[in-house]
Amino acid sequence: MKICIVSDSHDNRDMLAKAVGEAKEWGAEAVLHCGDVCAPTALRPLQQLGLPVHVIHGNNMGDTYAMFMLAQEPNSVIHYHGQDAGLELGGKRIFIVHYPHYAEAMALTGDWDMVCCGHDHPADISRIESPVNNKECVIANPGSIAGLGPAPSYIFGDLETMQFELRPVIIGQKPAPSTPR
Repeated sequence: MKICIVSDSHDNRDMLAKAVGEAKEWGAEAVLHCGDVCAPTALRPLQQLGLPVHVIHGNNMGDTYAMFMLAQEPNSVIHYHGQDAGLELGGKRIFIVHYPHYAEAMALTGDWDMVCCGHDHPADISRIESPVNNKECVIANPGSIAGLGPAPSYIFGDLETMQFELRPVIIGQKPAPSTPR
């Protein structure tokens, strides 16, 4: 199962829709949003793309009631989880949280195959081994899809192979594939 991981969209619906649209073209079947959507209406363009979107709120929560209501609309693809989420997708256990220090702590438990986070805006993909059970966990921080600080980016990955790559978002053109990690 291929996935798209985004974070820190801060109401930039164009960049968010561009990234998710590209990822869908490359075969993504789900989107993980690691928080800081801000206004829930920024997720509306994703409804037409049809991929399930698992989203948490982050520290720029916006209107959590509106986010809840958006997720309740008939045929909504939005799955709002609150401050964090534990999911099983493609046979992998995935934890989504906004803060990198929280992500690292959850990765060290050995309970997760992947932990996704955002908040600090630089993108990074790393692997960490749990001292509890020696299980490797991927920590994926896609950076800011809005391009706050570093250039806008997201992560495209394959849960079957556990290979992930950082992808730039460039309005008007498609980036070339990069080397997965």
